[in-house]
Amino acid sequence: MIIEYFIHLFILIGIYLILALSLQLSVGFTGLLNLGHVAFFAIGAYTAALLTLNGVPFLIAFLAAGIIAMIFGFILVIPTNKLKGDYLALATLGFSFVVYAVTLNYTSLTRGPLGLPGIPKPSILGVTFSSNLSFLILTIIIAGITYFIIKRITESQFGKVFEAIRDDELVAKTLGKNTFKMKGYSLGISAFFAGIAGSLYASYITFIDPSSFTIMQLIPILCIVIIGGLASLKGTLVATIILVLLPEPLRFIGFPSSIIGPMRQIIYALILLLILIYKPKGFYGKVELT
Repeated sequence: MIIEYFIHLFILIGIYLILALSLQLSVGFTGLLNLGHVAFFAIGAYTAALLTLNGVPFLIAFLAAGIIAMIFGFILVIPTNKLKGDYLALATLGFSFVVYAVTLNYTSLTRGPLGLPGIPKPSILGVTFSSNLSFLILTIIIAGITYFIIKRITESQFGKVFEAIRDDELVAKTLGKNTFKMKGYSLGISAFFAGIAGSLYASYITFIDPSSFTIMQLIPILCIVIIGGLASLKGTLVATIILVLLPEPLRFIGFPSSIIGPMRQIIYALILLLILIYKPKGFYGKVELT
């Protein structure tokens, strides 16, 4: 029983790591304060769930989840291109509210608040990942590939342009860089990995509804990015493990479930506050949150 519990936690760590790494690309490396990331997560989850429930193989649904989310990432850049800082945050937050409203009210497609039950477990090349242990292996593989790809992107000349946009977009433009296109690439790639994280989440939980993708689900992911340190993939990995495992002892103290949720948010808020006061760059951050 205890082994199954830890397997469950490490699956969540893997999914949150993919989600946090993808957010790190747009927030930490490109400087785009994107609060609509949970919307890409939702788009990926619903895309994969609807496709697999209609008989589409998991691998196709998995890739489609990322691609559809990526398309929305590209689209989001168009109205927000000239926005920065708080204004960009509000615009992307508005996007997440729009996606939430669609999943809640487009009942003929998403079943609204009733959600989508019975989402099939992943099956790739005849291998079904029905047990939690096999799903953990799949999650670790995908999280590892995600880490490798994002690391290669950020260390390339392509990634250096992202950092230039973050540090001074006007200088990047002066040097002849198409910042609109590069921001589109950043949000698109970020959304792609958020989408595949959503597909993994849907196939693991086997049930999703609009309440799974509210702004409250964004808070721990944003905390991971800030606490681990902006523009630090290593910090993101460390912070993901810490923030997923840290609140778990609350389950064994005897608190009712109605208290555990708010207590988690209080713990996240306290850690974030302490980090911002005493270590503004996070654990391994390269830049301060401004």
